Amino acid sequence: MIDVRPFETLGAANHGWLNARHHFSFASYRDPKRMEWGKLRVWNDDEIAAGTGFDPHPHRDMEIVTYVRKGAITHKDSLGNEGRTAAGDVQIMSAGSGIVHAEYNLEAESTTLFQIWIQTDQPGAKPRWGAKAFPKDKREAGFEVLAGGRPGDEDLGALPIYANAAVMATTLKAGQTLRQPLAAGRAAYLVPATGAVTVNGVALATRDGAGIRDETMLEIIAQQDAELVLVEVAAE
Repeated sequence: MIDVRPFETLGAANHGWLNARHHFSFASYRDPKRMEWGKLRVWNDDEIAAGTGFDPHPHRDMEIVTYVRKGAITHKDSLGNEGRTAAGDVQIMSAGSGIVHAEYNLEAESTTLFQIWIQTDQPGAKPRWGAKAFPKDKREAGFEVLAGGRPGDEDLGALPIYANAAVMATTLKAGQTLRQPLAAGRAAYLVPATGAVTVNGVALATRDGAGIRDETMLEIIAQQDAELVLVEVAAE
C-alpha cells in the first residue's frame, strides 16, 4: 500500500521568516488522517529566511533528524553543543530526558531543510547531539544510511539515534532503477527532495510524500534526476 501525499495537500504555515509544509499534523495543522506513519511522527519541509531561526525551546523523548537541502543551519543547545550543518549534511538530536536548543540560519540566503521526528525507543535517555557531512557522490543509485538505530547502522557510518529506525538518502539519474527491500513489520516514508520518480508504478513529484506499508520490495524508477530521502521505521 502506497499513500501519496501531493505537496500541494500538505499542511502549510507561513510565518514570514519561516515557510513550512507539514506532512503530518504539527502545531496549528491538524488532520486526524495524518498523525503519524508507524513510529514516524513529524516530517516538516521548512524554508528559513536569512538571519532568522528558532529561538531556544525544549524537547523531550524524541529523535530529531535534520536533513539540510540548501544553505546551512547553526545549532546551539543546553548541553553546550554548537555546530553548523550545511547542505547535504545531517544533524541528529536525541532529546531524551530533556534538552533546550536553538536553530538559526546565519547565512546570507534562505535555508531549506527536512526536519524529521521519530518516536524514541529509550524514553528518558541521556540527551545528545551530533552532525556529519555526507558527500552526495557516495550515495549514487543506492540508499546511504545517514542516521539510524538498527543493528549495524553505526558500523555503516550513520549518526546514532535511540530508535529502531533509519533515515536514508540516494541520488538517481533519469532512467535509473533502484530496488529497496522492506521487511515485514516495517513502514517507510519517501520524499523526493528534487526530481520525480515512480515507486512500484506510483508517481511522485518533487516534495510529494509517500507512506509505504505491506510492500516487500520498492522498485524506484527515476523519471528525472532525483534526490530522495527515505525513512524506515517500525510499522507499529
